[in-house]
Amino acid sequence: MRPSAGGASRGWSADEALEQLYAVHWRRLVRLSVLLVRDVGTAEEVVQDAFVAVHARWSRLRDPDLALAYLRQAVVNRSRDALRHRAVVARHVERQTVPPSADGADEVTLAGTRRDAVLDAMRVLPRRQREVLALRYYLDLSEAEIADTLGISRGAVKSHASRGTAALRDLLADHWLRDREDRS
Repeated sequence: MRPSAGGASRGWSADEALEQLYAVHWRRLVRLSVLLVRDVGTAEEVVQDAFVAVHARWSRLRDPDLALAYLRQAVVNRSRDALRHRAVVARHVERQTVPPSADGADEVTLAGTRRDAVLDAMRVLPRRQREVLALRYYLDLSEAEIADTLGISRGAVKSHASRGTAALRDLLADHWLRDREDRS
């Protein structure tokens, strides 16, 4: 048996449906959460907790074919919770500073540096813009799917995507200008 486009099939037990969803979508959901929380371990916990929550509420799902959408929404919401928790902890614990690492000239390091710059810029964006951009460009969701996942209108998705993209473009341009000046 294969899951339908939504990830489940009517009549499947919670165990069967979630086993299939897990096999097919675990990695993408973890990557989505990593984009939001920027920590692989936390992201894995977030996704695991989302699967457990959907499993516990399986009998109450109005449409089991939308289980993947429910999972995505749970991952986004739990990622938000993780970020809130992290902010509270950061307010009460002194941060240790780590000296910046020197970048080498090889391509892997440059690619990592670019990725880090994009992730740093994403972190600066308002939460909703960051979520919309992650869902659109990482998971390649349509405006309707993003709207359903976040519980907002399609117009709001368009607005957040437009503003987030413009802000990201400006942040990255500033970063690369500073980087060039530092190298000179």
